[in-house]
Amino acid sequence: MDRSDSDPGYTGNIPIVGTEAVPAPQAEPPTGVRPDWVADRAAELTLPGRYLLYEDSGKQIVHPLTRESTRIGRSLSADLRFDDATVSRRHALVVNQEEGLRVLDDRSLNGVFVNGRRVEWSPLRDGDEITVGRHRLFFLDSATVGSAEANKPPAFAE
Repeated sequence: MDRSDSDPGYTGNIPIVGTEAVPAPQAEPPTGVRPDWVADRAAELTLPGRYLLYEDSGKQIVHPLTRESTRIGRSLSADLRFDDATVSRRHALVVNQEEGLRVLDDRSLNGVFVNGRRVEWSPLRDGDEITVGRHRLFFLDSATVGSAEANKPPAFAE
C-alpha cells in the first residue's frame, strides 16, 4: 500500500499554494531555436548591455540587466514579476559577479532551468534560455548582437 492509499490529504509531488493544488510544471524542452521575435527585439537594441527578453501576457519584454542583482518571482517586490502559481515568490536571482552574470535558484519549488537543465546556479552566455515556471527568458549580451556567436544556438541538455 502506498501513501496515497492511506493518507487522503497526500498530494504526492504536487505543490500546494494556499488550499489549491498546482501541478508542478513540466518545462517544455528547449528547441535550441530562439523565437523570431527575440531576434527582432535584439536588432532594435542600440545600447550595449545585457538583457533578458521574455513574453508576459502577450507582450514582448526587453529587460536591461543594469543592477547588481535582478530578482525574478511572483512577489510584488520582484524586478521581473510573473503572476503565475508555477513561479515562486522568490524564484531566481540574476547576479552580476566579476566572472560575469549568473542565474541562481532562490530555493524555488519548481526549479530554474538553463538550456533545459535544472540548475542551482549557472553562468549565463549570450543566447541562453532560462525557464522559470512556465516562462521562457532569453539572455542577450548586446556586445555579440549580429555576430556569428549571437546566431549560434546554445548547448542544450540532452
